[in-house]
Amino acid sequence: MSKLDLTQFEKKLMVRNIGHNDIKQLLDLQAQCFPNMEPWKREHLESHIALFPEGQFCVEYDGVIIGSCSSLIVNFDEYDDKHTWDDITDEGYITNHDPEGYNLYGIEVMVDPEFRGMKIGKRLYDARKELAREMNLKSIIIGGRIPNYYQYQRKMSPREYVEEVMSKNIFDPVLTFQIMNGFTVMRINPNYLPDDKQSAKYATLMEWNNIDYRAKSKRHFKTAYPVRITVIQYMMKNIESFEEFARQVEYYVDVAYDFGSDFAVFPEIFTTQLMSFLEEKVPSKSIRLLAAYTEDYIELFTHLAVKYNVNIVGGSHFVEEDDHVYNIAYLFRRDGTIEKQYKIHVTPNERKWWGIQPGDTVKVFDTDCGKIAIQICYDIQFPELSRYAVDQGANIIFVPFCTDDRQGYLRVRYCAQARAVENQVYTVIAGTVGNLTQVENMDIQYGQSAIFTPSDFEFARDGIIGETTPNVETVVVGDVDLEILRRQRKSGTVRQLRDRRRDLFEISYRNIETEVKPNK
Repeated sequence: MSKLDLTQFEKKLMVRNIGHNDIKQLLDLQAQCFPNMEPWKREHLESHIALFPEGQFCVEYDGVIIGSCSSLIVNFDEYDDKHTWDDITDEGYITNHDPEGYNLYGIEVMVDPEFRGMKIGKRLYDARKELAREMNLKSIIIGGRIPNYYQYQRKMSPREYVEEVMSKNIFDPVLTFQIMNGFTVMRINPNYLPDDKQSAKYATLMEWNNIDYRAKSKRHFKTAYPVRITVIQYMMKNIESFEEFARQVEYYVDVAYDFGSDFAVFPEIFTTQLMSFLEEKVPSKSIRLLAAYTEDYIELFTHLAVKYNVNIVGGSHFVEEDDHVYNIAYLFRRDGTIEKQYKIHVTPNERKWWGIQPGDTVKVFDTDCGKIAIQICYDIQFPELSRYAVDQGANIIFVPFCTDDRQGYLRVRYCAQARAVENQVYTVIAGTVGNLTQVENMDIQYGQSAIFTPSDFEFARDGIIGETTPNVETVVVGDVDLEILRRQRKSGTVRQLRDRRRDLFEISYRNIETEVKPNK
């Protein structure tokens, strides 16, 4: 008898995190598991993956997904005892996911009916428990269905039904399973899932406690989380060398350091000041000479960010890549790392005089002060970009701008204030002032830099933390409090992020799920 090839008998089963390529299978699986309930939408799962990929698991069997579960992190004490599934999940989008929370909250488990009995659900629950241990979370909380209750609804109350299941006099496929997996009943919530007719809309709120949990000081409740920002209103004036430019820049970074700032913010294309000592007068040619200073610019700001221990939004700079020129804003973190954001919307002036090409990727950056986004001047006038950035967790949107008249400036200002209100986010605008008499197409500047807040009682009365005097060389320094922002999003007078009518409208994006190189 020849030696058996054992690989032909192997069946590969694995538990892993889900990705974008799994979404279609998951939607099909949910239709099988919950045929009478409102299913996920693609954008729900995309939001889960974007906000908390570690908490989304699936079981794959020979290349086919046969089970999955979704979760988020919350501070459970902040939620009402009678909360609903929509409350705890922000209507399924988990935009209320709190990385600093104490509790992992499970919002769904599903197993292909053909594979029940293979301990698929237990594998998913075990994955959640291991995640809770790894992330040092206090507990796992779930709102569990009681799908057999409809058979007993006329005979007993939900409490009596739960007690009978706990006494093993009645079998419930969900509640019995959860009890067997170490969960204890905390309470029974009415109207938890309006479309769950089998459970008569009830759910058992259950908890598994992580006995390995160790309290850490960083997880204590915050009374405040201030982030200090210095905004530089930069004077455009003729200079003689890059070294002179570097001295001016370092002066302002030093000012930000002296104020104890977490961020120093420079304006859009303020590096065009370097063109004042370049001899080329044709704009399309001079811009490429300016782009030759890209490495010097990056080295300068990287050095300053580390030297002064300040995160720097380095305004923006014209960069040549593959024979095309882009308007790029750089984030120089104080740990020495660098990120960049291409300007998405190019103005007619940029296109006409300099041949600037648009980027096509919206980025959200992690910093030691939370997630931030950068939108260069014209970009803040397109509300979809800010909405996407906030959905990905941004708390502050920095807007370097360069405008040559009051009308253009007010477009930037009014839109930045609108984005702050409609997205419950801080916005920061940093502009150029002065003039470059020797530079074509950089004649005059009009600017007034400022830091804006949402409009509610928790913030400054007029929604302005601080603003500069228009058209003078100066800075504005202000603190934005991320803890106040977090609370206001949960319990403000209005809650634009939560109250969006997702059943009526949605925004879809292309080429944003993964990094895409700018157009060539």
